[in-house]
Amino acid sequence: MVGDDEIVALIGPTKVMAPMTAQDSELLDQWHQAEAYAEEMVPLVGSLYRDRDVVVSIYGRPLVRCSAIEILKAHRYARQVIDRELPLTESIEVLRAAAALPLDSARLDLGRLTTGFHAPGQTASLDDYLTEALAPALSGSGRLLDEPTDVVLYGFGRIGRLLARILIERTGSGAKLRLRGIVLRPGGAGDVDKRASLLRRDSVHGPFTGTIRVDHDKNQIIANGNPIQLIYANAPEDVDYTEYGIDNAIVVDNTGIWRDEEGLGRHLQATGVSKVLLTAPGKGSIKNIIYGVNDNQIAPEDTVLSAASCTTNAIVPVLKVMHDKYEVVTGHLETVHAYTNDQNLTDNFHKKARRGRSAPLNLVITETGAATAVAKALPELDGRLTGNAIRVPTPNVSLAILNLELGTEADPDEIHEYLRTLSVNSPLRDQIDFTTSEELVSSDVVGSDRAGVVDSKATIVNGRRCVLYVWYDNEAGYSYQVVRIVQDLAGLRYPSVPTA
Repeated sequence: MVGDDEIVALIGPTKVMAPMTAQDSELLDQWHQAEAYAEEMVPLVGSLYRDRDVVVSIYGRPLVRCSAIEILKAHRYARQVIDRELPLTESIEVLRAAAALPLDSARLDLGRLTTGFHAPGQTASLDDYLTEALAPALSGSGRLLDEPTDVVLYGFGRIGRLLARILIERTGSGAKLRLRGIVLRPGGAGDVDKRASLLRRDSVHGPFTGTIRVDHDKNQIIANGNPIQLIYANAPEDVDYTEYGIDNAIVVDNTGIWRDEEGLGRHLQATGVSKVLLTAPGKGSIKNIIYGVNDNQIAPEDTVLSAASCTTNAIVPVLKVMHDKYEVVTGHLETVHAYTNDQNLTDNFHKKARRGRSAPLNLVITETGAATAVAKALPELDGRLTGNAIRVPTPNVSLAILNLELGTEADPDEIHEYLRTLSVNSPLRDQIDFTTSEELVSSDVVGSDRAGVVDSKATIVNGRRCVLYVWYDNEAGYSYQVVRIVQDLAGLRYPSVPTA
């Protein structure tokens, strides 16, 4: 029989847990109360989105479809803007009152509303304050669209599937953009199940948020209640979309097969198509749109547009604001880019130099058209930039290194404050993100909805020489930019409130 001394020798002395202090108990109680407020926000935010097409955010961080924990993190993010967390005791009060108003379609920033109402010297009642602050969204005009706009994806690769996820997520009540169809090359038995599975599971971006089922009789994928028709065709002009109840559709071509006016114009020969958007740099006279920078170039008569490239979308907003303030005299862009589907798993033939070598095993120097593409969106930088690229053995998230010579000497703290402010309170807040983390790595950027994230801890400034590091999810960040153009083409330009 083993005695007490032997047991102690085997497992060590018993550790007596100290009782929870009053301070510990208070902290936990505060957390539970904050969690309860966040849980109350979830249905309020959801109802505003579904019923009235109002997108609630906190300093640009959307709360739609967020969990209670994600809402709590958004309140903590407010430290980037107001140097303190946004108190849920204050924000829940404002959200309850705003939800009771007859709001039109809008982007409502709960962070700015809450701090505005509690600002020193503000004496109006909450109802009076909201009536004035939300006036642009209280016109009685209701939704932006009378009828939903049909969207069709031509191709269903990496970008196509992410676009599908975003469009499904943003369906709301179904009164704005609706993903109605996906066009594919003729497939074999089990094709619809394979496509549904690829939408359901993603090795990089994780599982689909929601439910997916297949209607084999209709050849449809039904995602979160959205019936999406799979259409098989060998050429764009072969499809009659009206056969499937699709009309005046915006076709997003994410195959990259056709990149000029003539090739992409083949989509317009199909019955039921009104506009075409290419998810690659366009050639010839096609406008390359970087949303947030030159989307003002989109004209009602435009029928074929390009969303440029992921790298161009990541760097152009940052280059624009740096040029606006400091002037970019000259510069070199080096992109450290995740490998893509056009590379090989093992060494094999490739028409481009070096790209035939195994992507998971090599760093591969290759060319990038980003420097040239910048000039299409920012003509003032034409001829001032060079560029190159290195493909690296990671499946997603890339890094742009902007080595710039500025027209004036710069201070790193001034540059950071400038970029940080733009990331939270400017027309480019959807494009430029900003981080002060010393521990950020590429996987932390997976799923980012911004075009690029400025890594402030990596910045180098020496007189007029400035090196900026900009992370970007070359799949998701770019796809969000594409969807912003689609929304614009559909007439979905949301007023932002409050305006000041």
